[in-house]
Amino acid sequence: MASEAHELPDARVVVSVVSHRHGDAVLRLLEDLAQHARASVASVVLTLNVPEPDLEEAALAWARATGVALHVRRNAQRRGFGANHNAAFALCGNAPYFAVLNPDVRFDRDPFPALCAALVAAPGAACAYPQQVDPQGRACYPPRVVPTPLNLLRRYLGLAEPAGGPHWVNAAFLVFDARAYAALGGFDPAYWLYCEDVDLCLRLQNAGLRLVRGDARVHHLGRRASHVGLLHLYWHVRSLWRLWHSPALRAFERAQRQRD
Repeated sequence: MASEAHELPDARVVVSVVSHRHGDAVLRLLEDLAQHARASVASVVLTLNVPEPDLEEAALAWARATGVALHVRRNAQRRGFGANHNAAFALCGNAPYFAVLNPDVRFDRDPFPALCAALVAAPGAACAYPQQVDPQGRACYPPRVVPTPLNLLRRYLGLAEPAGGPHWVNAAFLVFDARAYAALGGFDPAYWLYCEDVDLCLRLQNAGLRLVRGDARVHHLGRRASHVGLLHLYWHVRSLWRLWHSPALRAFERAQRQRD
């Protein structure tokens, strides 16, 4: 049954990628899409958060060579992660699935059929995610419980996460049912670079929808910028503060208490 689901004829995905001087990484990701996922991709929306004429020229040449539909968005001023992907979603048309990909993910086989199949197979599923591994093949960026102050302290001390999770997964590679994404209003653009994914995962579950893991694996080459850059650390702390005071978190915690 699973193998049949992986061959769904409507498993056509609009892929959104945002570049902020990520030119080389974006081009390698585009090559992976063309080589391994051409049958699944309806189109790619590439957002240039800052001008990158060399990347734009190379991406357009890639589209001509591969036949993959490409939309290039050029921002007049920088926008946040969520705002950029929401704007890309507006170009989704009638495609049933919308995927958010970081420039620094790689794959050597098509991950989309398994992820789309997971959305179809699980009642109420709205967002599917793959396993992420680092360049050495070790699992990384796992799904986690909500990053409340207490849970962050537990993680810092090396203690086990509380039961009941995972509650969210990072947005390096997510595939959404397009109707669910639209109903949720996409990412909250008031967040900047961090916690947009946590917030959306919570709102999704508050709406009675589900996160599901698909039978797919991708390589995530990223580094944790908030660990090395003061500006990124500031953005991270500011986003956490917003999350901790958000209606989405309060509603999620209230539902958790009722279930317990």
